[in-house]
Amino acid sequence: MPVAADARTLADLEPTVGQLLERHLRQTKEWHPHALVPWSRGKDFAPDYEWSPEEANLTPEARSALFVNVLTEENLPYYFRDSERLFGREGAWGEWVRRWTAEEGRHGRVIYDYLSVTRALDPVALERARMAQVQCGQVPQPPSLLEGLAYVTLQELATRIAHFNTGRHIDDPAGKAIMRRVAFDENLHFLFYRDVMSAAVEIDPSSAVVAIANQVKDFAMPGLGITDFDTHSRIIAEAGIYDLAIHHDQILQPVVLRDWNLPALTELSSIAEAARDRLMKMIERIGRVGQRLAERYAEARSALQREAAIAR
Repeated sequence: MPVAADARTLADLEPTVGQLLERHLRQTKEWHPHALVPWSRGKDFAPDYEWSPEEANLTPEARSALFVNVLTEENLPYYFRDSERLFGREGAWGEWVRRWTAEEGRHGRVIYDYLSVTRALDPVALERARMAQVQCGQVPQPPSLLEGLAYVTLQELATRIAHFNTGRHIDDPAGKAIMRRVAFDENLHFLFYRDVMSAAVEIDPSSAVVAIANQVKDFAMPGLGITDFDTHSRIIAEAGIYDLAIHHDQILQPVVLRDWNLPALTELSSIAEAARDRLMKMIERIGRVGQRLAERYAEARSALQREAAIAR
């Protein structure tokens, strides 16, 4: 989409963004990271300290999920950079970007502090991974405003789901409460972007459909630069925290097909009609593949549980 078209769309959506920002501020709840972190469980690290998994009292899948979750949040400077590039720094758009940035900053802070105090992850490995990721400076970079809105809608919902499901794999009440608190915020972010994109679909349905189709085709969780991301993603998927079936059933189906109601749109351009056809087939294919993988993961988890029961 040409830059001029982006500018027109930004202006057309500005009143909606202002209304949704006001709604967000009414719905959000003030909270403080220091009040959620169990500081009494902390202690100094000895100069020769070496971390052991036994200190974490967490499953490997919970550790992988927390590792990816916190490093995703810690890459905030580059998300802010690209959000400001797409949405601008003036008016309601700029106010939203800065508010979103402030809230996301709390997420990284509370999770990182929790991991440090509880020694849930190796603090040396975590800090080295944080340094490597932030120095890398890579994030997904949608090429246009509409593709950016499509991406952040899908990404914020995926992040909410991943955070909430991570909490379900943590027995520690403090850790569970933190992940639920963060997931609540991420859901509000998702609702904001979903509804802005809904307005964009009404204003320019053909361009919106093409943008959504492009982002569904290329969508990936923001793991660029995270150390051993592919390995952690596989562990997270096998545990059912976030996998292709969840992506289909809890994101693509309810948002793209129901909320944005793409199948029912009329008077699309020939390019948008072709993009919608590809998108419908793509979503159907993702559903089939996701279901097969989910069944395979479930069978593997059942086998491990049987082996553990026999060992006891």
